Amino acid sequence: MTTTPPTASAVRGPLVRFRADPFRTGNASALAHDPDGLLICEGGRVTAAGAYAALRDRLPAGIEPVHYPGHLVTAGFVDTHTHYVQKEAVATFGNQLPDWLDHTFTVEQRFADDGHARRVASSFCDELLRNGTTTALAFASVHPGSADALFEEATRRDLRIAAGKVLMDRNAPDGLLDTAQRGYEESLALIERWHGTGRNLYAVTPRFAPTSTPEQLEAAHALHAAHPTTLVHTHVSEHRDETPWVRSLFPDRDGYLDVYDHYGLLGPRTVLAHGIHLTPAERDRCARTGTAVAHCPSSNLFLGSGLFPLREAKEGDHPLTVGLGTDIGAGTSFALLRTMHDAHKAAKLRGHPLDAVKACYLATRGGAEAMGLGDTIGSLTPGQEADFTVLDPRATPLLADRAARAEDVEDLLFALLVLGDDRAVRATYTAGRLAYDRDAATPFATG
Repeated sequence: MTTTPPTASAVRGPLVRFRADPFRTGNASALAHDPDGLLICEGGRVTAAGAYAALRDRLPAGIEPVHYPGHLVTAGFVDTHTHYVQKEAVATFGNQLPDWLDHTFTVEQRFADDGHARRVASSFCDELLRNGTTTALAFASVHPGSADALFEEATRRDLRIAAGKVLMDRNAPDGLLDTAQRGYEESLALIERWHGTGRNLYAVTPRFAPTSTPEQLEAAHALHAAHPTTLVHTHVSEHRDETPWVRSLFPDRDGYLDVYDHYGLLGPRTVLAHGIHLTPAERDRCARTGTAVAHCPSSNLFLGSGLFPLREAKEGDHPLTVGLGTDIGAGTSFALLRTMHDAHKAAKLRGHPLDAVKACYLATRGGAEAMGLGDTIGSLTPGQEADFTVLDPRATPLLADRAARAEDVEDLLFALLVLGDDRAVRATYTAGRLAYDRDAATPFATG
């Protein structure tokens, strides 16, 4: 495979993209829809997006657009929280989060073997593309080689990956523990090797407060402060039992979120996974500091952890920045279409609806903004990187029957998120290059 984007490329078909946050502006103002659209890409970036009739004269010489009639072309999906090293833990039974973690710790210890890490990283990246995901924020394991493997495989596919080796120096099996000093040194070496190299970004990654000592959280802050364009990626308030545990480990702190706040780990490039049980005051603190939350409804439902208060998070004078996360392997699908479906269900269980436009926003532009990449990806705006996904509303007989009766594009999007999965992803493009084609003899592009 190659990491060199073509000089120019173009696709034609129904085009949807976001101009704004529909939670704030309403769907009509936020969603742009061109029934016969054209997307022109040069040097791996979008140079034009809009109606075919208005843009066809701007096609570069010799470029014939790939035509996807009857499909939907959208920005590539952005997964704001996943664990690539838990791919082999998907569909593992566990009563709730604490019991389930015992199994995942066993799975993660296998990543001491660099060969194993490369094999899983390769299949993980292929699954992302198969499901229309072009950007992911991922946990590696505590082993630095696991992060190397993921960055290497992502580079081969022109995927944008933000990842980091896990920092974990207590309350875990011996085979998964580092120390504050070793974690700092290994993370620093990975930052110097990978952050900003190609499309890769580094995320400073303390697993969650209970598995890091104060010294390690201080080291995490030092890493991020010295390299402020890195991300910070961790968990918060996923399960009710975590909060009293965190209080016992950090008795001088005023709650779970305050641990991260005290150690300087909140801010515009921080993504906190779950946040189900954050208090209103804690959500407000996240909003005021620019800290984002990754909403992971599939894993929350699978583990019975709770229902994230999405409406409360996105409404009010200080709305949270929220993206969607598959949270593989407690999450049960790589498909952000399935994650959107579960987000809809979770919202219904809390007594309010989540429509398809808002769900799709969370999976594209919302996710990009959560990762601090709103100017780079997520909305197919000219100048942004050309990551996009082609969805097929006729992928299965049931979906085709439902799509044929869609009243408008919002209704069609809803049918896709309720009935769609990896089969509904017709093609995935990264940096303007076809990276996955469902119907090709060899679906993954090769160089």
